[in-house]
Amino acid sequence: MQSQVEPNLSYFIAKARSIEGRTFQKKIKVAILSSYTINGLEEALRVKCAESEITCLTYICGYGQYNQDILDQSSKLYEFSPDITFVIIDTRTVMSTLFYTPYAIPVNDRRSYIDKRVADFVNLIRTFKNRTDSKLVLTNCSIPTYSPYGICEGKSEYGLREMVYDFNAKLSDVFRSDPQVFLFDFNSFVSKYGEVNVLDYRQFLVGDIKVSLSHIPHLAEEMMGYVKANMGINRKCIVLDLDNTLWGGIIGEDGFDRIDLSLKPPGTAFVEFQRMLLALYQRGIILAINSRNNEDEALRAIREHPYMVLREENFATMKINWRDKISNMKEIAEELNIGLESIVYFDDDPINRELMLKAIPQIMTVDLPDDPSLYASTLMRINDFNTLAVTSEDRKRGEMYRQERRRTELKNSASNLEDFLKQLEIKVTMKKANDFTIPRIAQLTLKTNQFNLTTRRYQEEDVQMFAHDQTKLIGCAQTKDKFGDNGITGVYIVNKNHADKEWYIDTFLLSCRVMGRGIEEVMLGYILSKAKEEGVERVKAEFIPTKKNKPCEQLLPNFGFKKEGQQWVYTYHVPIKQTSHIELNED
Repeated sequence: MQSQVEPNLSYFIAKARSIEGRTFQKKIKVAILSSYTINGLEEALRVKCAESEITCLTYICGYGQYNQDILDQSSKLYEFSPDITFVIIDTRTVMSTLFYTPYAIPVNDRRSYIDKRVADFVNLIRTFKNRTDSKLVLTNCSIPTYSPYGICEGKSEYGLREMVYDFNAKLSDVFRSDPQVFLFDFNSFVSKYGEVNVLDYRQFLVGDIKVSLSHIPHLAEEMMGYVKANMGINRKCIVLDLDNTLWGGIIGEDGFDRIDLSLKPPGTAFVEFQRMLLALYQRGIILAINSRNNEDEALRAIREHPYMVLREENFATMKINWRDKISNMKEIAEELNIGLESIVYFDDDPINRELMLKAIPQIMTVDLPDDPSLYASTLMRINDFNTLAVTSEDRKRGEMYRQERRRTELKNSASNLEDFLKQLEIKVTMKKANDFTIPRIAQLTLKTNQFNLTTRRYQEEDVQMFAHDQTKLIGCAQTKDKFGDNGITGVYIVNKNHADKEWYIDTFLLSCRVMGRGIEEVMLGYILSKAKEEGVERVKAEFIPTKKNKPCEQLLPNFGFKKEGQQWVYTYHVPIKQTSHIELNED
């Protein structure tokens, strides 16, 4: 059962020894470069990765050697070739002696010093970027509570705290739109746990340990957010109980007017929890309900209660009935066309949680505290919703799932599949890879599993490089119909070999939410037509089977491709298949 309590560091060190040699299908190489002693972080990361069934290989730089490792092109860092690199710096290292005596030099010199330090780190990061494809996560600096000027700090022009704040802000501005570089808000980490807790002066003065050993596991947990996002294994759906979860009390017994949901205690706890859920919904997390309840009474509360923050339109699906919750949960996953491993489950009842944990262990079942006032903070601590970029499709996901419910209603009323597809009035627009589409293209390659011919994963910087490569054709498909815009749902990456008059389809995928509508046929037909226009005689492709991509197993043979060894080949021996119910456009 998902717990919010971190074991102590000794647990992770012992556990790290016990998992030596154990491997998983997923694998990541993590480098940790630090300006101070960071004992135990590597072990905590490896254990946390193992708990997520990820093999984690690590590289740790020598004490304070992060500059040398990055600047030396023959260093062991580049030999290791990490997938993600954490550069952990601290305020004292950046500020040097000015941490203690900032006011010993004039204001303009203080500003120049910060500009120089920003430039130093920007040049260091750019050097790293030029030598590796690794993601780089740089910590910012914690803003000290200490000031030699005490209560007059706020009266001082460009004082110590403002200097550190300016350093953080300028670094963030430089790399805000860089898909390879992320700024880890270490200042927020220190604020969350408290400076007096994170910095233990006894450990600091003895061994230059600037994150106390007791808080290393918490730092590792924060860093796991980047690891999971980098591997595309984030969770994207929250399933909620109702009674004593979204409101206090039992609607069937207490009635509409007596459930706890108001701007006064104890109802405020549930309002705050719903506000946090709404914020996640607005950035793209799917919400659903799984409740054993009288449907009419529960829906009345959702639709009409004056303090209900979440309304019916915020839920992609609602299973409110007297069936067992395990069956309901499986139906939710099937209806939303998502994997069970994508779901986080909130239920106040420990028996229900235990049943769910044992029946469907892939689901993250959250160990909710007994006190509802802690629900919101429990939700805030879950870092499994992270992605490397929040796209426009993410922000519109809730609206898209509402539209999908209307499509389902149309499908159920149509006499057959053909009539349903015609009535949808589908329009597909093929778009090139550009600054607007590249983040979504990368996101889809990282997380699409079911309709994905090769399941090759590409980071945003990979896609940017492909987009400027004349030997590649890379693009995406935006899908609309009478109910609304599904956004970018398909991706293709093709390698061109003009010398042999051949093209090779490296990547071909479609979002699960639009499968079965013929969109994949329009995309494949578009690629074949483009190849024909350029005098290509053979288009090759592969189907690399996984545990999840069986839905696209027959795409190539059904489209006229013939098997040759491990590849499928199209030779224009038959006309390109047409899909009459879809309007195709090119942007």
